[in-house]
Amino acid sequence: MKFSFTDEQLMLRESAEGFLSEYATSAAVRQAMASPSGTDEALWQRLAGEMYWPAIVVPEDCGGLGLGMVEAIIVLEQLGRRLAPAPLLACTQSVLALRTVAENPGARALLSQLAQGQIISLAHTAARPHWGLEGMAVSAVQQGQHWRLAGEARFVPAGDNAGTLLVAARIGSGCGLFKLSPGESGLTVTKSPTLDQTRPMATLQLSGVEISEADCLSECWSSQLDTVLNLTRVLVGAEQVGCAQASLDQSVAYVGERVQFGRTIASYQAIKHKAADMMLKVESARSLLCYAACVGDEWLQGSASAQELTEAAAMLASSAGDAAFFCAGTGIQLHGGVGITEEYDIQLFFKRARAMESYLGRPDEHREVIAGLLLDKVDSDAA
Repeated sequence: MKFSFTDEQLMLRESAEGFLSEYATSAAVRQAMASPSGTDEALWQRLAGEMYWPAIVVPEDCGGLGLGMVEAIIVLEQLGRRLAPAPLLACTQSVLALRTVAENPGARALLSQLAQGQIISLAHTAARPHWGLEGMAVSAVQQGQHWRLAGEARFVPAGDNAGTLLVAARIGSGCGLFKLSPGESGLTVTKSPTLDQTRPMATLQLSGVEISEADCLSECWSSQLDTVLNLTRVLVGAEQVGCAQASLDQSVAYVGERVQFGRTIASYQAIKHKAADMMLKVESARSLLCYAACVGDEWLQGSASAQELTEAAAMLASSAGDAAFFCAGTGIQLHGGVGITEEYDIQLFFKRARAMESYLGRPDEHREVIAGLLLDKVDSDAA
């Protein structure tokens, strides 16, 4: 596949770089870390009101920009480079979930709200390593004109800041998608502490939550859930590539200034080898990111299969997760003893890399997925 950004996409990347370099500074990130929400509310309002980034993948007839996965990963990579404390990933995941049920009037209304900057989070699992239906611990039972939900959902991105919650719940052997308000009777939303203070998550406890029939967006959402999670893995991979690139950039800048034994440590061959290894990881992951985003766009347009999307997402997740963690960890080594201290930002990237490494599956788990797909293909060819 020959891939290159269009002029419009290059302009989007340049505007994202310029905007975030001004407003998503290290000082702003550290200030957000110390806040109760872990989010820079002022930055989020600017992203929504001035840059319109929450509207990137929202359809035009719902008030969005009607763009695709390639544009989304361009922006998210830049957010990853700056560790921007804004819930764009969580909201874009919700957009993708609602697009699978876009024929529902309630879903269309929520898409319009997302385009305007309202925070909406998706809750779909109780415990890893099962992120899909197998890990679901919320059940839904229809009672007349109402639905009754009970159970627990964990690892809900930006869940404690959300104005609306999308909850995937078991219905028999499948699952449905429901819309909940955080203030529903019987629903408790608790912020979950994470290694990365700029990436807040929440736990939902549902005890007999009763909602109207209109709040059921879909009663058959099992296959759509898997697709949404794979598309989300592409978005996560974009932030991981940005995190890896920033770790490389900061480390190269530091070793170029640090003097030891009368010369900069960047002149030592061992340091050059480490930097080269970091660059190789970054560029390999970025190539897979572009490929996965293209497959994601093809799926949204109906020209790619679910298996092709699963394969592309798994390849990216296995590479980008490794790249972010390797580059941040190696960056700390290149900084020496000061790398892990609060004074330097490289430790913040290490936290982000470590926290994101296990979200929606660790790299080794995705390699197992790839192996399974390859073995199935070999078996089918042999037959």
